[in-house]
Amino acid sequence: MKQTEINESSVEELNEKLAAFQKSYESARATHALSPLENPLSLRQQRRTIARIKTELTKRTLEQA
Repeated sequence: MKQTEINESSVEELNEKLAAFQKSYESARATHALSPLENPLSLRQQRRTIARIKTELTKRTLEQA
């Protein structure tokens, strides 16, 4: 997910996407622990996307206050 997509999304959409990405990441991590993933760099990409979403949510929360 690109930063522009994150910036254009509403807070509700970001919360939904965050939950989906976190669930997907945890699943991929558990799978990777048992047998190697085809593309282990996908874990890094998912982790960074989660961080981008969390950062944007924090930024919006601070702007409202």
